[in-house]
Amino acid sequence: MSRATVSPIERGYCETLSLATLRRVAGATDIRVDLLGRWRGGDADRLLSRRHSNLAESFAAFLAAQPGRIVEPEVSFSFYGARGVVDQLAWHPATGHLLVVELKTGFVDVNEMLGTFDRKRRLAGAISATRGWHPTAISAWLIVADSKTNRRHAAEHSTLLQTRFQLDGRQLRVLMRHPLKATTGLAFWTDSNPGGARPKASPVRGQSTAPLRPRTGRNAAQDGAAGPDSTC
Repeated sequence: MSRATVSPIERGYCETLSLATLRRVAGATDIRVDLLGRWRGGDADRLLSRRHSNLAESFAAFLAAQPGRIVEPEVSFSFYGARGVVDQLAWHPATGHLLVVELKTGFVDVNEMLGTFDRKRRLAGAISATRGWHPTAISAWLIVADSKTNRRHAAEHSTLLQTRFQLDGRQLRVLMRHPLKATTGLAFWTDSNPGGARPKASPVRGQSTAPLRPRTGRNAAQDGAAGPDSTC
């Protein structure tokens, strides 16, 4: 770097320099450069945290409304060198069904997200045992904030998502009524009305949407009428 480039940085005048130039100088001098994004006066991390909180509140309200469900948010764990936090656990003592919930406000790194999701699913039995729960079936669902951007990203990564998630939002209420088998699923969720939000049926492109258990006749018609909105 030329002296004419380094001198303004030393004197605190960086407005005319590119971010790439600043990073090159910082890398040579072992300095960390953080870029702070602000939107309408708010810090980006606080805005993301608020979106996550709204999503968590909305889905927790849905789970709490299900008969016989015990919901615990923000469950930390540390097993075999793996540490983290499960966004929500929903235990159903009557059937021994455990639901592991991972909440996402956006798709950032799909591969990392899938790896984290799989680790929490595999450790769910050990995590629940610390609370005296011994599940006979463990389901794990990814709940994603409903937005055009997230839907587009899901379509772009449909092959990866299909390998991990069997079901979509249209089967979520069926699972709540009949929690008898282990499933994995992805559902888009609106957090605009935490007290009364409903799951959005959002199959990943090409994903199978077979019901959890066959239902025919009048019961099947009732399930379809009472199920989540279908807005693919």
